[in-house]
Amino acid sequence: MTVPTYDKFIEPLLRFLATKPGEVRAAEAHDATASMLGISEQDKQELLPSGTQPIYKNRAGWAHDRLKRAGLSRSPRRGYWQLTEEGRKFVTSHPSPLTAKEIEQLAVGFMDVRLRPPLSGESLAAVAFVQPVEQAGSIASPDERLGEALAELRRSVAGELLEVLATVSPSFFESIVLDLLHRMGYGASRSDLQRVGGSGDGGIDGIISLDKLGLEKVYVQAKRWQGVVGRPEIQAFYGALAGQRARKGVFITTSGYTTQAIEFARSVEHIVLVDGPRLAELMIDHEVGVSARTVKVPKLDSDYFDEELT
Repeated sequence: MTVPTYDKFIEPLLRFLATKPGEVRAAEAHDATASMLGISEQDKQELLPSGTQPIYKNRAGWAHDRLKRAGLSRSPRRGYWQLTEEGRKFVTSHPSPLTAKEIEQLAVGFMDVRLRPPLSGESLAAVAFVQPVEQAGSIASPDERLGEALAELRRSVAGELLEVLATVSPSFFESIVLDLLHRMGYGASRSDLQRVGGSGDGGIDGIISLDKLGLEKVYVQAKRWQGVVGRPEIQAFYGALAGQRARKGVFITTSGYTTQAIEFARSVEHIVLVDGPRLAELMIDHEVGVSARTVKVPKLDSDYFDEELT
């Protein structure tokens, strides 16, 4: 048999996770789901066209992505899956096999749900997420389907990035932020970006020298927070900048900002706020903690066949 499509993984994965009182390793869930579907050892060796991952693991991962978007599961830490309380209630209320319509709803009904949205306040992410094409797959053009697939992959990776960032240490998060800023073109070399976070840092976690002599600097505060950042934190950062006689500052968090915090930052000069969704987008764009592969899309070269041009 060939490896089933990812929608066929949804119910077995849901039932397996329901047997576990706590979190379970994703690798264990992959194999348990494959066993429940009767996937042979030979079929488990089949790889994606890129050769980077077994197909069954990829499809189990997409099934879990759908359960997360439906609010039925979560990733408490990197490489681990766990049903939410809502997920356990769903399993209890659906003891019989799910209907085809229920599977379809889980597979495609929550594709536009963004994982880990800002807890409150305004969104700073200037990204227009592409919504799924409403047309049936046979009606939508290949270009539309390709664009939708790329947008979906981007949304999924952004959600995974925020989950991973929530688990790293504060010091490592500060280093990630400086790596990102360097990839974005700040500092002539990586050594021009210095991490200074720690006790007594005065609200400054990093310093970027924009020129070789260090005459112009940008000060950075990077906070891996669960709750939203309020106006008092931004005011304290502004005060720290004044204490350093600094003119430019960047405040980056994995969560979001209250409206009052955003309004204060806009009322003063040279403070830039970056929230979790925007941070994930920047990491994808500049390939920090993210790898990308080139996909060749064939297109007829009509000029080649124009005899009048030859």
